[in-house]
Amino acid sequence: MDSIWDLANPHLRDLALYEPGKPIEETARESGLHPDQIIKLASNENPLGPSPRVQTAMRDALSGANLYPDGGGFYLRTALAEKLQIEPANLILGNGSNEIIEFIGHAFLGPKVEMVTSENAFIAYRLVASLFGAKTVSVPDREYCFDLEAIAQAVTPRTRVIFIANPNNPTGTLVRQEALDHFMGRVPEDLVVVFDEAYHEYLEAPPDTLKFVREGRNVILLRTFSKIHALASIRLGYGIARPELIRVLQKTREPFNTSGVAQAAAIAALADTAHQAESKRTTDEGRRYLETEFAALGLPFVPSVANFVLVKVGDGKTLFKSLLCKGVIVRALSGYTLPEWVRISVGTMEQNRRCIAALREVLSSHA
Repeated sequence: MDSIWDLANPHLRDLALYEPGKPIEETARESGLHPDQIIKLASNENPLGPSPRVQTAMRDALSGANLYPDGGGFYLRTALAEKLQIEPANLILGNGSNEIIEFIGHAFLGPKVEMVTSENAFIAYRLVASLFGAKTVSVPDREYCFDLEAIAQAVTPRTRVIFIANPNNPTGTLVRQEALDHFMGRVPEDLVVVFDEAYHEYLEAPPDTLKFVREGRNVILLRTFSKIHALASIRLGYGIARPELIRVLQKTREPFNTSGVAQAAAIAALADTAHQAESKRTTDEGRRYLETEFAALGLPFVPSVANFVLVKVGDGKTLFKSLLCKGVIVRALSGYTLPEWVRISVGTMEQNRRCIAALREVLSSHA
């Protein structure tokens, strides 16, 4: 019998799989530790969890679990439109913002076309381009930040989509308004420019990218309820674009792609500004603490504006394994051009202190 790979699309054979942060349960099984002894600072999750208000909304929504959800997410899109001062027609919902990246692939990527992004941008962009047979053009960073000048120069007649994560994951850096305006003035208007803004709510003064949508540019903004809203498990993100572009993406969306429980949770989370403020305060305090401690340990790091910090440790994979033995999960970055670095998410202050204590022990034992 022939290999099933002979029947599958050829480009799938060499397609890398996305490796998520190591789960607490798996770490507990492998290490012999109790799950309560393990802290996970690997996936940029909100350590506070969803607010009580959101949990109540989810429990209430369970009573309708026998019914299909509102496929278009009318009430959530209405709430988002009101908050953002746009129209519901400017919005599309996804099973996490990752699904909207896939919508973009369905709509605009394929063989003989190119996608341009930074070499250390979120790895999902490259995976989706490969999935649809498109070529990824990876542009070197400038001081761990998107080099928009170089990205504009990398555009060719084959370019269809540009992905810009702002703030970027895993580097935590931000491209400011002036650079964005200059870049948008240079790129051809027939390209689709995607600004992935998963960490938008953590910014003190976020760039105004909505203006590009209002100007009618081929711009898609990606945002999520996974981060500051603490709803990573329910999988809900959204895209913002001009109505015609949204209609194209809607053609690629499966019916009922977001659950009724997720929509109810998102509506409640959107209204819970106190929880958002506390999440940001926790992140700001924890990020300052981590960066101060990294400096004291003599570890180079990239100053971050998000809820994680990229820190240089010499051998990322070895440090990851050493911390794992102490019940601390961080993120090694072997899938990027950053093998000497790890990414550490901001946790509660107790978790942050445990992480630094474990890091000190590991570094001392390797000295």
